[in-house]
Formats: sequence, structure tokens, C-alpha cells
Amino acid sequence: MRFAKKLVLGTFLAGALSAAVPALADITVGVTVSATGPAASLGIPEKNTISLLPTTIAGQKVNYIVLDDATDTTTAVTNTRKFVSENKVDLIIGSTVTPNSLAMTDVAAETGTPMITMAASARLIEPLDDKRKWVFKTPQNDIQMSLAIVKHMQAAGISTVGFIGFSDAYGEGWYQEFSKVAGNIKIVANERYNRPDTSVTGQVLKIMSARPDAVLIAGSGTPAALPQRTLKERGYTGRIYQTHGVANNDFLRVGGKDVEGTFLPSGPVLVAAQLPASHPVRASALEYIDKYEAAYGKGSVSTFGGHAWDAGLLLKAAAPAALKKAQPGTPAFRAALRDALESVRDVAGAHGVFNMSANDHLGLDQRASVMVKIENGTWKYQP
Repeated sequence: MRFAKKLVLGTFLAGALSAAVPALADITVGVTVSATGPAASLGIPEKNTISLLPTTIAGQKVNYIVLDDATDTTTAVTNTRKFVSENKVDLIIGSTVTPNSLAMTDVAAETGTPMITMAASARLIEPLDDKRKWVFKTPQNDIQMSLAIVKHMQAAGISTVGFIGFSDAYGEGWYQEFSKVAGNIKIVANERYNRPDTSVTGQVLKIMSARPDAVLIAGSGTPAALPQRTLKERGYTGRIYQTHGVANNDFLRVGGKDVEGTFLPSGPVLVAAQLPASHPVRASALEYIDKYEAAYGKGSVSTFGGHAWDAGLLLKAAAPAALKKAQPGTPAFRAALRDALESVRDVAGAHGVFNMSANDHLGLDQRASVMVKIENGTWKYQP
């Protein structure tokens, strides 16, 4: 009888203590990607990668809500507002492309919700004002990739270049950044086209009339193949450079023989197995490749999925500190998570080593870029 009373009392006390210390809510992450539309070849591997991200961090469950924005800015903003108003997310990841992500930053700032974008433009995090302080980024800045291209062009003796890019923030951002570091390389043509365009003959003829030594195409995904195909059809024989926005196998498939010989900068993950053993990103990039290909098949990995992977690593590194300060699902936790993301140090990912700070919400250095050549329908590391 005495034992029974002790058991009942013990059970009561345990229940009372449990009621006095409520369990933490789950960490909730809203993800919007361009899984359809012109940027689908970028967004699909990002969407696939979300299933590989950690489902528990520091003993706390993590839930991911994934929506498709169809490469449409309005839809991306609608998704983001749904995340914060209905799902009460602690973090937003997305979107795939720069125009979508730029529009989403307003919602992130208005609601005090940290956001990790998978789009490339430095305009998303620069300057770090009251709005952009909520935004972090995993893709390399265009200036980092521009420096890699300029160095390669100079080594090849290129003195003139023609430029053609998307007629949106991606194309304009690339033109501005490349212009800053071009040095003695003269830009002799500057053309634009829309992502859904089916012809760029007029723009290409203008570029060819300037007789550049090389052409830089600032596009992303499969739409970036159109200017290159047109250049080949018109008999252009100079060097062609693309940006890291084409570093996926769909671009190789769509471009075919027309993209043979192309040079581009890329994150190390694209050619991880070809990197020297001493490269600081080789091991962490291979970890992502192994996990993605185990889930989706040999040769299926993409640099764009790597940006989503790195977003997951940043969350994994930052969340434990935020959990010590506040409970998920609250403004205090979101603010603490923002602060923790800003304090991430030495996180090796698929694309580089992240060292965030109050003045740098990217945190990557030149270790995050390598030069690659398309050779025999595949990617070839250029030491």
C-alpha cells in the first residue's frame, strides 16, 4: 500500500512538472522554390534537397513546408505571406531566382522573419540596411564569380568582350559587377533578353558586329542556352563564357554540342571529385553529393541543390544558440535565430566555407569559386 501511494504521488509530481514546463514548439521552415517555370531546372534540385535537411536540431523537431512559386514573383510573395501568417514559420528559405527573392525580402523585414535566399544577386544583402539585415544568402556573389572570369580571360589574352544577359535583376547585376572588375578588358556590346524569349537574333547580330574576342552570357538555367546556340548558328568562333547560373545537367542536355568549350565559374561542388585532396571544400561537397545521389541517382546532383543544402547547414549551426534564448514560433526566437545566423563561423558546405558577420550575410571567400570547362558533354575542372 505504501509503495502504491508513492507510485501515485510520483506520477502526480511528474505530471505536474511536465505541465509546468511546456514542451518547445517545433522549428518550422517555409521553403518556396521555382520548381516549375523558366527556372525549373534550378528549383527542382533545390526542392529535392529539402528532403535531405536535418529533421531534428539540438533535440528539437524541424518541419519543412515546401511550395512552388513557378518562377513567378507574385506567387513567391504570396507563398511567403502564407508562411508567416498561416504557418508561423521561424525561417524562410527561398526563392530560386533573384527577382522573386528581392520581392520576398519586404515580407521578411516587415514580419521580422529571417530568410536564407538561394538566389545569387548581391543586391539581396547589400547594403545591410534595416530590411536586408533579415536576409542571408548561400550562392556566391556575382562579384566573386566575375573575378574568376576576368582572371581567366586575362590569362587567355582576351581584350574585348560582348555581354548579353537577362533583362532583369540577374542580368543587370552581373553587368554591373563584371564592369567593376573588367580592368583592361573592354566591354564592346551590352544586350538583354527575357527569360521566356525564343529568339535573340537581333541582339546576337549586334554583338557580332562589334567583333569581341569573347562573349559573356549572364543567364541562368536552360534559357541561358539560347544566346549561345544563336552565336554558334551565326558562326561566332570566339570564346564563350557563362555564369554559375548554368551549372546543372539540364543546361548540358539542352545546349548539346552548342555549349561545348564553354567556360564558367562554379561552386566547388560541381567538380568536387576532381579537386585536389587539399581543397578546403572537397570533403564537405562530396558529403552532399553522396547523400543526394543516394536518394536521386548517380549523376543527378546539381550546384543549385547545393545552395539548399548549405541553407540547411546554416540553420543547423545557428538553431542551437537560438533555442537557448527563446521558444520556436515566437518573435523572440526569430530574432534570436537571425542573430545566431549572423554569428555562424567555419561552416563548410557544398559551395564554400561560411563565416557570417554583422557586415557580411554571405560569408564566403574566393575558396567558393573554381573555373570549369564544358568538355565532351561534362564538367572539367580548370586548375
